[in-house]
Amino acid sequence: MRVLIAEDHALLRDGLIRLLEAHDFEVVEAVDNGPRLVPALVEHRPDVAVVDVRLPPTFTDEGLKAAIEARRQVPGLPILVLSQYVEQLYARELLTGGGGAVGYLLKDRVSNVAEFLDSVRRVAAGGTAMDPDVIGQLLARNTRDEPIGRLTPRESEVLGLMAEGRSNAAIAAALFVTEKAVSKHTNNIFSKLDLPPSEDDNRRVMAVLTYLSSR
Repeated sequence: MRVLIAEDHALLRDGLIRLLEAHDFEVVEAVDNGPRLVPALVEHRPDVAVVDVRLPPTFTDEGLKAAIEARRQVPGLPILVLSQYVEQLYARELLTGGGGAVGYLLKDRVSNVAEFLDSVRRVAAGGTAMDPDVIGQLLARNTRDEPIGRLTPRESEVLGLMAEGRSNAAIAAALFVTEKAVSKHTNNIFSKLDLPPSEDDNRRVMAVLTYLSSR
């Protein structure tokens, strides 16, 4: 799997390279600034890009803006954003284009190697990988006037776990219910969010995007 990294801190950048290469990823390029990121993404078209939100020269949202621009030029380009803090605006902007293949993780999650690698693979496969802390903050917003407001508290729980990228089996284990119950909740979620029947994985991604972009 071909990966492009955008990270300005040399130690973290080198650490990500070593970590990914140790698990059979091919790092096609590692950039350390925003201006280089868009050309690199368009040139290499990696299977997934791991991008720091804040890159030189502005150290504000340079990485995010570059990632969004690259997705405009290469629709569906898989992007996994890393950030030091929970920044709700960045999460919403990342999801503007829709279509899945996006993730937003706090940098602290990289230390959990198995979960981090799972997130990289999930985004590369077209899914979503959202940090639980991001989900928690997004959940705090009032959505009574949004389609998401139609969901019951349990359905919101299920969708929140779905946004983290968990399977029905993992959701069932987390909530101490059966997979059949989770399946029923997910079908209710699809119906309430007006998502027409299609491949289940695609509907899961669209449900998560609806959920996150409404927060």
